[in-house]
Amino acid sequence: MQLDANIKKLERRYLPENFVLTDWPALEPYFVELTQREINSVEDLQSWLSNMSELESVISEDACWRQIKMTCNTEDPALEAAFNFFCLEIQPHIQPYADRLNRKLMDCSFTAQLDRKEYFTYLRSVKKSISLFREANVPLQAEMSVLQQQYGVIAGKMTVEVNGQEYTLQQAAAFLESNDRTLRESVYRKIQERRYQDREAMDELFTRLLGKRQQIALNAGFENFRDYKFVELGRFDYSKEDCFQFHEAVRLHVLPLVNRIYERKKEKLKLDVLRPWDLEAEPAGIQPLRPFQGGKELYEKSVQCFDKVHPYFADCLRKMHALGHFDLESRKGKAPGGYNCPLAESGAPFIFMNAAGQMGDVTTMLHEGGHAIHSFLTHDLALQAFKEYPMEMAEVASMAMELISMPHWDVFFDNKEELKRAREHQLERVITLFPWIAIIDKFQHWVYEHPQHTTAERTAKWNEILHDFSSPVIDFSGLESYRAISWQRQLHLYEVPFYYIEYGIAQLGAIGMWMQYQQDPVSAVQNYIKGLSLGGTQTLPALYEAAGLKFDLSPAHIKTLMEFVAEEMDRL
Repeated sequence: MQLDANIKKLERRYLPENFVLTDWPALEPYFVELTQREINSVEDLQSWLSNMSELESVISEDACWRQIKMTCNTEDPALEAAFNFFCLEIQPHIQPYADRLNRKLMDCSFTAQLDRKEYFTYLRSVKKSISLFREANVPLQAEMSVLQQQYGVIAGKMTVEVNGQEYTLQQAAAFLESNDRTLRESVYRKIQERRYQDREAMDELFTRLLGKRQQIALNAGFENFRDYKFVELGRFDYSKEDCFQFHEAVRLHVLPLVNRIYERKKEKLKLDVLRPWDLEAEPAGIQPLRPFQGGKELYEKSVQCFDKVHPYFADCLRKMHALGHFDLESRKGKAPGGYNCPLAESGAPFIFMNAAGQMGDVTTMLHEGGHAIHSFLTHDLALQAFKEYPMEMAEVASMAMELISMPHWDVFFDNKEELKRAREHQLERVITLFPWIAIIDKFQHWVYEHPQHTTAERTAKWNEILHDFSSPVIDFSGLESYRAISWQRQLHLYEVPFYYIEYGIAQLGAIGMWMQYQQDPVSAVQNYIKGLSLGGTQTLPALYEAAGLKFDLSPAHIKTLMEFVAEEMDRL
């Protein structure tokens, strides 16, 4: 395929070029026309689908900009009001029309004549949406969209003081790499204490979300929100039992590796007892990795790195930069976390993150950069629906980029020893993330299987699951109250429920892609591009196959991949 990062805004053939989404009355006539239009041929149907896709793209981009602006500045009430207006005054009106349009498509006699291969996953998704839609859920979903954003509002206000200066929690985390153990412990406790102050607000927010989610599930005829969400997320290719199998595989085949990593860390630091504030530290005399200073340098070095993997990847970042589609540095009043936000109509996505000069910021940038490339590669697919790729593939785009870019991290480090440490850090992160993924996913299964649980029961279950997947090498004694609320730092639980095991599944795919890259970099990058370019037009196993990967959550497959990573770590 021809690769060109000079992405073009989609040409409007249905809406006026100057149309701007202001309120529902301005938008409704287009939904009415699409609902009422006669379809008398396959050509008519394809034109109708194209017009509907255009409308979806314009609405999606408007909603995305409202969210981007609000997360970049959580302290501006006007930005929050604009986002809430969309959630409460526009989105609820769209949903009933979206259901009517879905039914119109499925009832149309010409739908059967559409190319089965090209439209299979789209039509499967439409059927799923029809089966889930309930009028009673429209106001609940609107309320939930607003409520979920309160997580960012609460977390965005969290700061701590270190050496007389105020820092966001992301900025303060840089002190956990210090050689000064006393300072590390002090900052660790300050961060935990700051989270602890808002534990009741976070608990209350989660309980309110839980109630609304359970009601949505009941309204749609499900016993619990987990079963509803599996259908809504389009998990056609794996089940809850596969998730349980994944949890067990992590316990059996990943935890022993995690223990090895922490034993090495304890030896390296010459400590009798390894504490949680020691995990990012280096031995005395070795300075923390500082791969860049400021957002500008992070961007420039990332471009150089991507250029070495494939010039097209670097061109994608350059295009985004030219459009001002980056907000990289942490600051007070900015929502936590990081994301790549696809912009459906204009094409070039937006990357948001909270960089504070650490190695983890580099991997976040490369991760979100992988997502951005996915957005570029799918922009020209015929319908907006074709670009709605499964999250388990979306995260391969990002996580594989972290790994296949490693040979080119010399742009961040001119010192060979630092480069080696950075690669070690990455591989340790790949391994140590798996237990946390299993913990978060297993916790969510329990939470939604037991929707009537009390806060005390939730805390007890969290502690139990956390204990089962924690390394005995780390001593957490005296930190029990902080540990009991540590789930509250995971924004996915609040904002995108059940979206987390995708990281584990995709990490398996990313390791597989890295294995390919070790053998033949050119072929691996071609497979990467091929798999991502298909968007959501194929089933999940078929997308993996196109990328030269195996979709397999079995303990045996996970064991093989872990052995490969362990060998690579030993080689370093």
